[in-house]
Amino acid sequence: MPVRKANAQWQGDLKSGKGNMALGSGAFEGQFSYTTRFEDGTGTNPEELLGAAHAGCFSMQFSAMLAADGHTPDSIRTEAKVHFSLDDTPTITQIDLICHGKVPGLDEETFRQTANKAKDACPVSRLFKGAEITLTAALDG
Repeated sequence: MPVRKANAQWQGDLKSGKGNMALGSGAFEGQFSYTTRFEDGTGTNPEELLGAAHAGCFSMQFSAMLAADGHTPDSIRTEAKVHFSLDDTPTITQIDLICHGKVPGLDEETFRQTANKAKDACPVSRLFKGAEITLTAALDG
């Protein structure tokens, strides 16, 4: 497997500084700053990018597991909500995965059971074992 890369550059102190993050593939490049991380500034932040990686990884893992069981999904949509705490030391404390899917012929219980297995099997979930990872999964009509 190839090694994937991303880059970040920061200039200045925490509050008045600014930075830029980019994916090695060139698919994304964006600015980040104190206000994009701790307030509602324009740009991105590490937690948002981690959430995108987790949502994408989980969606792929879940789709693969469903297909392996003979239930190829029409679609899997996942949102990741990354909780960032500033108590003593800034920490990602929880990630909520909210998943909706269209899977012909699949019942709700099997959908949820497979989703939970995918949450545990997803490589990004395994990486984030230090944070609580929750999952909400529902079939779309």
